Order: sequence, then C-alpha cells, then structure tokens
Amino acid sequence: MIDINNESGVNVDEVRLVRLAAFALHELRILPQADLSILLVDETTMADYHVRFMDLPGPTDVLSFPMDELRAPRDDEDPPLGLLGDIVLCPTVTAAQAADNGRSPEGEADYLLIHGLLHLLGHDHAEPEEKRVMFGLNDRIIAAWDASRAA
Repeated sequence: MIDINNESGVNVDEVRLVRLAAFALHELRILPQADLSILLVDETTMADYHVRFMDLPGPTDVLSFPMDELRAPRDDEDPPLGLLGDIVLCPTVTAAQAADNGRSPEGEADYLLIHGLLHLLGHDHAEPEEKRVMFGLNDRIIAAWDASRAA
C-alpha cells in the first residue's frame, strides 16, 4: 500500500507520484502490499530533518527512511513483503534544481522519488560501482515509466 501526505504547501500531482511509485515497485518485483509512505514537506521541515538525521545543514531534495530493509528479489526469489519505509520529498527544492539536471520540475520529482525508493531497497551511491548500479537502475525505471505514459 502506498500512502502520500502533502504537507509542503505546494500543489503537487500526488496521484502521478503514487502511480509512479506503484509502477517502480512492479518493475522491481516488490509486492503491491509492501507499505510505502511518501511525505511532501516544506523547506523548513526538510532542513530540520536533514540536520536531525543526516547532520547536514539546509534543506535537501529527498530523504529515505527504510523500515524492514526489504531488497528487490533476484529472478529465482519470491518478492518480499513488509514495510518499505518513508520517502520525504521537498517539492520546492526539487523544482529549484530541476533545470540544473536537465529535467522539468515534474521530471525531477519523479527521478528523486525513484532515487528515494532505491535507497529504501538498500541501494547506495557512496562507491563508484554502487553509484553506477543505482543511477543506472534509476534511469531505467524512469525511461520505462516515460515510455509507458507515451504509449
């Protein structure tokens, strides 16, 4: 189940974000019953979370808080069931940085939602090989999402 709560004060297409999350979970072979929470917050709240949980100043674009440490299954494994966790997005930060990343504000939010979801599934980008895998998977899911919407 995917829950979304918009506390950002910004008008966001919440239905699109939930559909994207469901699409990505399907692509990653995570059961639809796995619980995912998406929270949209303002910059003040995100800055508070960033300091409190990452010990870094200022607002950031996305934070992820995994719960059951679920992982995407290999081809020979059954999909996991449990609590994925929480993704916190800050729409004003994502919109402000979108052009720098060559994306629309909507495209940036989409990309960062998937980025946060991959963190919930144990992906990281601290090391070059981890980054290659994570960002490649992020790009593949976004491309498949865009193709599914264009069809």
